[in-house]
Amino acid sequence: MADSVKGMKVAEALAYLEFSPKHAARDVAKAIKSAAANAEHNFNLNRDDLVLKQLLIDEGPTYRRRRPVSRSMAHEYFHRTCHITAVVEDQPAPVRAQGASQRGARK
Repeated sequence: MADSVKGMKVAEALAYLEFSPKHAARDVAKAIKSAAANAEHNFNLNRDDLVLKQLLIDEGPTYRRRRPVSRSMAHEYFHRTCHITAVVEDQPAPVRAQGASQRGARK
């Protein structure tokens, strides 16, 4: 999921993740929304200009659990977790000069 939305605008990435059938899409979207809200509130950036620069998914702590089975024994299983880090960047839309299109037509 991380590679498919990297480099997209935040609004496009959230729309893509909303309709994705993957289970992890909800958690990735949650991290992207949080990063966008932080950029908007802390740095006064425009939400429409934000682009998803980097999306890291690292291994988190692993919880070891035991499940009781027959004959007073136990099977061990691991509850694995992860850390999702979303980095957004401000990229305003490029401003086109009005005379640039006319100069190209004359040549």
